[in-house]
Amino acid sequence: MTILDQLADHARERVARKRVELDAAALRALALDLPRGDFAFERALRRPGVSFICECKKASPSKGLIAEDFPYRQIALEYEAAGADAISVLTEPKWFLGHDDYLKEIAGAVSIPCLRKDFTVDEYMIYEARVLGASAVLLICSILSEVQIRDYIAVSDALGLSALVEAHDEAEVEMALKAGARVIGVNNRNLKDFSVDPENSRRLRRLIPRDVLFVSESGVKSTEDVAAIRSMGADAVLVGEALMRAPDKKAMLAKLRGQA
Repeated sequence: MTILDQLADHARERVARKRVELDAAALRALALDLPRGDFAFERALRRPGVSFICECKKASPSKGLIAEDFPYRQIALEYEAAGADAISVLTEPKWFLGHDDYLKEIAGAVSIPCLRKDFTVDEYMIYEARVLGASAVLLICSILSEVQIRDYIAVSDALGLSALVEAHDEAEVEMALKAGARVIGVNNRNLKDFSVDPENSRRLRRLIPRDVLFVSESGVKSTEDVAAIRSMGADAVLVGEALMRAPDKKAMLAKLRGQA
């Protein structure tokens, strides 16, 4: 069993436990009672140039503990002040040491859209994301079927949330497109073995129509990496570890944006 399989299984266990505290019908009612979202995440990615999705991440399965000191709210505010277009917030608790409260507090503190970065395996998690204040959810092709992706996009649409559909190879890009994805993220990190291939985005970019937003994820550490992503016509880049390890996150983001 790969770590990705374990992450998906653990997500199902989390949903099962949460349903005991708040059943799906009650959660859905809470989400639908809120004003419908306005797809702010997609609008942020459609701005001219490469948009930056900056990640709040305490740990990861591949790198272990990344940030022992983790003032997540302050980090998010620093990202916003530095010109981030959106913020990715890890809520997966076991391997990434994330928490739902991180998303709730960050979304309440910043004015830019937030992506709930988690392993969505049930529509329960989409309704939950809306209640927590997210503007977007992550759907990973490797752990979902085409039917599930299509259904989860429909649930997201009803709530005014964007769905970032993550693919790692040609078959998954095809699955995402068939399911109706409007935002596709190509992960340069293989979540099954954690290997990183920076050329993965370039290889798969040609398969994605220009009217579908394209996000390059993982392995972005330098201005050269960003320049390469810009040259392939990407709409956005998701940056996590490089920013989380930087003592001065504002300076690091300025450097990556080519403003240093």
